[in-house]
Amino acid sequence: MKKFMFLTYGFEKPTPEIMQAWKKWFGEIGDHILEQGHFPRGKEFSDKGAVDLPLAPDSITGYLLVKAESFEQAEKMAETNPYVASIRIYEIMTG
Repeated sequence: MKKFMFLTYGFEKPTPEIMQAWKKWFGEIGDHILEQGHFPRGKEFSDKGAVDLPLAPDSITGYLLVKAESFEQAEKMAETNPYVASIRIYEIMTG
């Protein structure tokens, strides 16, 4: 099995419908999830200094580490995600 990182983008105040859609999606891909989390706050550091990162439509708001046989299988999981703005997939290469 390969590992993939899903990054979810976008924030809006959760409604019961949104929460139900996420619960359904997690149930559908549950056997593939290795780890999951969300980002309630963040900070960016650069040569311009440090800036607090607010929750906004273009924010990275969560991640999932999943296992899948192929990138295509991971894509199929992501296609049904109830994202707010978008979801990105990255294959994880180790070693």
